[in-house]
Parts: sequence; structure tokens; C-alpha cells
Amino acid sequence: MIHPSYQELIATINEGQDLDEAPVVSSRYSLVLATSKRARQIIGGAEPLVKVKKGMKPLSIAVEEMYKGEVTILPESEVEAEEETKEEPVIE
Repeated sequence: MIHPSYQELIATINEGQDLDEAPVVSSRYSLVLATSKRARQIIGGAEPLVKVKKGMKPLSIAVEEMYKGEVTILPESEVEAEEETKEEPVIE
């Protein structure tokens, strides 16, 4: 059995959300997208935010980070707003 289970991980991520708002993670699919994105960041050189045990793979590290609350998932509306405020690079 995989630990944490999908249900435990989804419940942990959505913990503390307003009841009026839609949950940040509502399906296994959105959970897989979020963890794979974080795993790619780790592969790309980002420092893990949890203690890494010998032999842990990037995806396992990403799942552990989310389960321990070290990484937060932004709702899609916040991600879009954040992208709009970024300045475009100047190409000369």
C-alpha cells in the first residue's frame, strides 16, 4: 500500500480551505499534475523542502513535501493572476 493514500493527501492539501471556495485539489488527476510539476522542479535543481532519505526519487520527495505542508498548491485563479502581474522579459 502506498502511504500516504490519495484520500489522505487530498485531505491534507485541502485542510484549512474556506468552505465557500472550491477545494484546491479535487481529484487524483489534479494531485498527479501538482506532484509531477514539483518533481520536475526538483529534477531541475530546486532544493527539497523535506529530509531526503537515501534512494528517494523526485516524485516521492514531492509527495512527502505536499503531505507535510511544505509546498502549497495555488488555486488556478491565483496562478492566472500571478502570471498576469509578471513582467515580460525585454529581448534586445
